[in-house]
Amino acid sequence: MVPKRMNSPRLHEATRRHFFSRCTMGVGSMALASLMADRGLAAPTAATATSNPMQPKAAHFPAKAKNVIFLFMAGGPTQFETFEYKPKLTQWNGQPIPPSFVEGKRFAFMDSSHRSNLLGPTRTFKRYGESDAWVSDLLPHTAQIVDELTIVKTCKTELFNHAPAKLFMNTGSGQFGRPAMGSWVTYGLGSECDDLPGFLVLQSGPRGPRGGAVLWGSGVLPTTYQGVPLRSQGDPILNLSTPGAFNQTQQRALVDAVRELNLKQLVETSDPEIATRINAYELAYRMQSSAPELMDTAGESAETLAMYGIKDPNESSYARNCLLARRLVERGVRFIQLYHTNWDHHGGPTENLQQHLPEICKEVDQASAALVMDLKRRGLLEDTIVIWGGEFGRTPMGEVRENTGRNHHIDAFTMWFAGGGFKPGLVYGETDEFGFGPIENPVHVHDLHATLLHLLGLDHQRLSVRFQGLDFRLTGVDPAHVVKDLLA
Repeated sequence: MVPKRMNSPRLHEATRRHFFSRCTMGVGSMALASLMADRGLAAPTAATATSNPMQPKAAHFPAKAKNVIFLFMAGGPTQFETFEYKPKLTQWNGQPIPPSFVEGKRFAFMDSSHRSNLLGPTRTFKRYGESDAWVSDLLPHTAQIVDELTIVKTCKTELFNHAPAKLFMNTGSGQFGRPAMGSWVTYGLGSECDDLPGFLVLQSGPRGPRGGAVLWGSGVLPTTYQGVPLRSQGDPILNLSTPGAFNQTQQRALVDAVRELNLKQLVETSDPEIATRINAYELAYRMQSSAPELMDTAGESAETLAMYGIKDPNESSYARNCLLARRLVERGVRFIQLYHTNWDHHGGPTENLQQHLPEICKEVDQASAALVMDLKRRGLLEDTIVIWGGEFGRTPMGEVRENTGRNHHIDAFTMWFAGGGFKPGLVYGETDEFGFGPIENPVHVHDLHATLLHLLGLDHQRLSVRFQGLDFRLTGVDPAHVVKDLLA
């Protein structure tokens, strides 16, 4: 007599939990597949789990761009010392701002009853290029490429503290758990690189950005679409190297064994995160050769290194990260984001407009301009969008305590864009005489998101995912529109 298995319930004793979790061809799995198939999130099978989830996908309509490089200036760059020339602000320097400008407004460290005075620009400005764009003496290299740029002076956001504002710029929401731009783009388009992640993050500066990893998280999307930080020193990605005691044959055997165990669990549970884990192991195996090769910039010419301002190609820096961004685009990586800190200039010894701002501008100016020109000379700028900007701007008023810095400002700030279908040589939007708010052509962050997706061939209203009964998208539920004036 064959003994009965104690952990296997009789048919008439089977629980509902057993029925839905173990019967992979039952109504639970069929219902799940039906609900999620039209979202591109159908329950994976052993066959689909071993396919590449980042394989290129068809866009909604013909695209102008294929790749994105977002140069994120974490902390909020001051527009009044970079691109926003305001003679009236210089004339009224030290005077109280008219109450009508601040009535009912909220700021990070003061309310509308504050007594802070107007602070004139601390730098000199000149016009450059056929676009006649104003640029300060802090950005001499950027000044030389203004005719390649689309400069938007009336960007507007909704949150005035750093971490929530960074979330809003990156995910379209100030709440945790929403997918980042790079996640949405790779979810919609996949990636043309099969041996590196489709969404990569590089960091430079004295510390990481406030908000941390949620800024490049996948939120309600599968974790296969989250951003992967790429380190500038040591192993490019943590735990990527094979331990010294393992040879290549043993490493392949380990990966195969883990895959078989994961496939077994996948068939039993239909958990999409197990499919993500299977593909992560395979991608990591491929990256063991591709990532070190990417980071090795020794083959770059001396002229190229000098163009970016790189003195030591092995030293971690913003300039080196810009060069790596170009190399990533060449390899087909879809979305690359560079974070550089710290642009938070309230005043004081380490946040001073007169002392620290020139230092950080020098760190990014040459390399940012070089990236645009390097992409152009290699024929890559046409298909690549380059974005430069932070989470918000700075106030026309100085800080109360020393008047050597500026507060957070959300009503009007400057960002620039290049390549990928943006109209070159355009200065867009205008602000009032003090630069406090837009008087024409305001551009909300969600409008920027909609425009970015449009250039990539994606309809921001169609690019959505249903989660817990709600449809999520990068541009949220409020009306957003493509800013067609910015398009070439």
